Amino acid sequence: GVVRFCCHCTLHAMSVTELSPKTARPGARDGGRAGQSGLQKGQQTKAAIVDAALGLATQIGLEGLSIGALAEVMHMSKSGVFAHFGSREELQISVIREYFARFEEEVFYPALTEPKGLPRVQALFGNWMKRVAVELQSGCIFISGAVEFDDRPGPVRDALATSVQTWLAAMYRAVVLAKEAGHLRADADERQIAFEIHGLILALHYEARFLKTPGSIERTLQAFQSILARYGSPASPAPAQRVISPSSI
Repeated sequence: GVVRFCCHCTLHAMSVTELSPKTARPGARDGGRAGQSGLQKGQQTKAAIVDAALGLATQIGLEGLSIGALAEVMHMSKSGVFAHFGSREELQISVIREYFARFEEEVFYPALTEPKGLPRVQALFGNWMKRVAVELQSGCIFISGAVEFDDRPGPVRDALATSVQTWLAAMYRAVVLAKEAGHLRADADERQIAFEIHGLILALHYEARFLKTPGSIERTLQAFQSILARYGSPASPAPAQRVISPSSI
């Protein structure tokens, strides 16, 4: 019953092969512990670099990222930063993965505590709106990245597209479950509903971040309620009629 929301680009932790006691050289066990400690330190350094890169990417875009700029921010040598990624492309992909992981934690997983149906759809949208409210100031990697890489095939574009498609598939699935629960009209088009919800978020970014249109958040929330009113079933339970207010964003 739980919608699994996983990215195909998940980072896999490295493992250390341990020597068996029979073949271990004197001091090998201590060396193994030192190796593991070094590995953990390396992973922590890489995580710190990715965090700094994500902060830069929200301001200057994925295309603006460079090994040199990160080395300056991290007070490291270019070769030191390069050793963790191997290429600028891998750095960009690592940033996309980290952004996606944070999106999952803030938007998707908290919504799973809500019952299937419109309550979960509303929770997903409400959590999405809370994140957007912050990104109206800092920027959204998914949206800026789409502008930068929409016509540039390659691994970076693939990582971006996969992340967005995975999230939209989760939203679509939540809408499907709402229809199966009887919270939406029998003739409701689930894909159309998911499309309209996504469209609201894109419009909000354009209106509020680019055009600086006053009241954009309120209009977006009103439009979402309009979607529920148009497609909702009279049999929808009372909890599904909750209204997301601007004060909760």
